Amino acid sequence: MHRLIYIEEAVADHPRTKSICVRFPKATLVYCKHYGELFNRKGQNFRLQKQQPALILAHKHKKHLLDAPPGYGIGGHRNYYFSHMLNCLYDCRYCFLQGMYRSANYVIFVNYEDFQKSIIDIAHQHPDETLWFFSGYDCDSLAYEPVTRFTHEFLPTFSQLPNAHLELRTKSLQIRALLKSTPIENCIVAYSFTPESISQALEHGVPSVEKRIKAMIKLQQHGWRLGLRFDPMIYHEGFEASYQQLFAQIFSKLPADCIHSVSLGTLRTPKGFHQNMVNLYPDEPLFAGRFEENRGMITYPQPQEEAMTRFCYEQLMQYIPQSLFFACTPPDKS
Repeated sequence: MHRLIYIEEAVADHPRTKSICVRFPKATLVYCKHYGELFNRKGQNFRLQKQQPALILAHKHKKHLLDAPPGYGIGGHRNYYFSHMLNCLYDCRYCFLQGMYRSANYVIFVNYEDFQKSIIDIAHQHPDETLWFFSGYDCDSLAYEPVTRFTHEFLPTFSQLPNAHLELRTKSLQIRALLKSTPIENCIVAYSFTPESISQALEHGVPSVEKRIKAMIKLQQHGWRLGLRFDPMIYHEGFEASYQQLFAQIFSKLPADCIHSVSLGTLRTPKGFHQNMVNLYPDEPLFAGRFEENRGMITYPQPQEEAMTRFCYEQLMQYIPQSLFFACTPPDKS
């Protein structure tokens, strides 16, 4: 898949670097001092790089854990996210990553042990609190599992930390590693969904809604706890009917008693990222809709946002108890 692999000199001999490179025997290896020299370089074309991304193997030196953004939580006392990888295999037009990063190349931080130590330290500092760690913020948690072996490496850490909960957020069918693993109570496999018509138009490379549901069924049968993430909701003609159909399609196959949590949030993007995305795809109909700035984000107008959330909330309450529901969109502070 990768024709070019950049490797920081400091991790050239790391066992994880070597195991990843073995998977791409035909790739050209190029060594560098620091991944930022490549990843943050000016003048890169994200859209062009997305067609044939390079792989960058690097060392994450600090900030292995970050506080989760407002609304990015499902009931924990403390919420964190961590990124063993930057950028995603999929190409979703609404994804903020294409507005945040200059490069579409994939970065894998091979020093998993430092992430794990930070997670263990935080969990031990707050033994009486419920902590959540979200791994799918800057990438898809499972889509690159055959290369990263992320779940293989991190599940044992969380199995020893009963107060630390892990969310694997994904759209991927790469569940083989989970089906070979013993499920742990403090890990949620959370699938993101938009209606099929929106997915086909905007989520390039993402498996169909039906295939994702089938993957969830296999995970549920194996004993994994599941989450549903309707975030972002995308407004379009026929919004109500398509979301009604989506909910009916999912809950006809997945009963509420196998669902840990359901979250809902409207499309929202930091202002600077939004403009970068528009510049990348000036003809994208998604960006031709009506938006306004609110809470430092570019969002749908507040009345529209509230109407969308209210409608989907009322629909979801036909399938799940209110205790499973979490709103992702922070309240307006104006």
